[in-house]
Amino acid sequence: MCGAEPQVAARFPPFPRKWVVGDPEAVKENNYRGHGDSVDQLCWHPSNPDLFVTASGDKTIRIWDVRTTKCIATVNTKGENINICWSPDGQTIAVGNKDDVVTFIDAKTHRSKAEEQFKFEVNEISWNNDNNMFFLTNGNGCINILSYPELKPIQSINAHPSNCICIKFDPMGKYFATGSADALVSLWDVDELVCVRCFSRLDWPVRTLSFSHDGKMLASASEDHFIDIAEVETGEKLWEVQCESPTFTVAWHPKRPLLAFACDDKDGKYDSSREAGTVKLFGLPNDS
Repeated sequence: MCGAEPQVAARFPPFPRKWVVGDPEAVKENNYRGHGDSVDQLCWHPSNPDLFVTASGDKTIRIWDVRTTKCIATVNTKGENINICWSPDGQTIAVGNKDDVVTFIDAKTHRSKAEEQFKFEVNEISWNNDNNMFFLTNGNGCINILSYPELKPIQSINAHPSNCICIKFDPMGKYFATGSADALVSLWDVDELVCVRCFSRLDWPVRTLSFSHDGKMLASASEDHFIDIAEVETGEKLWEVQCESPTFTVAWHPKRPLLAFACDDKDGKYDSSREAGTVKLFGLPNDS
């Protein structure tokens, strides 16, 4: 069962046509109680818009139901979790911890199916859209590509000159994006495995990325106190979401222009009035 302390909060906008970004009247807040430490990463179920999963330093992952605002499953893990992803077929959740161990969990039974210890720094993990390859970004600036479910090495790509932190795939299957300690976001062609575009509006290491459900927008965030939302095909800035502290993770809703994000709010480090383990949802206008 889920504990009562502390809370995860989410904001659901009513989508007014002329909504001004950052308008406090444009949201209402629901509380999701459970995690006992900061939420380091979250992701939505690939096809069920009512479910998302969070990874926390409290050595658990939790699956949440947006309709009831309740935690419907808690899975205890061996270490402090820092990354998580849901397979495109919805059957498996992969979670990585600070010891570079990635555990593959059955999404229905909530039991571990496999566990892999890596000998390099694993920063973020993701399946490709076809569910037959597993990607990892590492501390040497590389993208490691493994077969799935065999987890055998296929290829290693030198993506950035410094630590390659995060990776996300475009829902349309055309691109994937990586973020690095060099503060750059790189957009890659899935078929050719070549970089086609860079985004450079952040000043701090890029720690989180997410494509919108239609593949047209890319959100990226860092220790900068804003989330950059860019148009994928042009690289132009569409929105800037203001934050009160560094952002740990961003994740677009699988069917709507809703962006979930979690910030560094542990122990009132940046704002003593906020509780640890907070997740918010940011809505964009209907005519975006």
